[in-house]
Amino acid sequence: QVQPVESGGGLVQPGGSLRLSCAFSEPFFSIYTMAWHRQAPGKQRELVASITGGGRTNYTDSVKGRFTISRDNDKKLVHLQMNNLKPDDTAVYYCKWDGPRAAWGQGTQVTVSS
Repeated sequence: QVQPVESGGGLVQPGGSLRLSCAFSEPFFSIYTMAWHRQAPGKQRELVASITGGGRTNYTDSVKGRFTISRDNDKKLVHLQMNNLKPDDTAVYYCKWDGPRAAWGQGTQVTVSS
């Protein structure tokens, strides 16, 4: 099965910004919800943000007002714009396609540190 491919992670100082991207060449990409999850060391994986095929978004409370999820169905991309990053945002970020057979990316590391 084809997997989503994330990019855009890295090291950033507190208060900085990063934009994550996820490419997924699935024929039915536009129909199903895409989501970003993250997993910090020693913690469970958690949902960060999701977006339906029609563009309806949902965010976990800790990122509301700082993160924005968006998608380009024509290019089969989903993005996560992350502003005002905090050390607690440090984690591996995973892209997930919520189709009939869910597909996960390999993850991209985001480290927020001075």
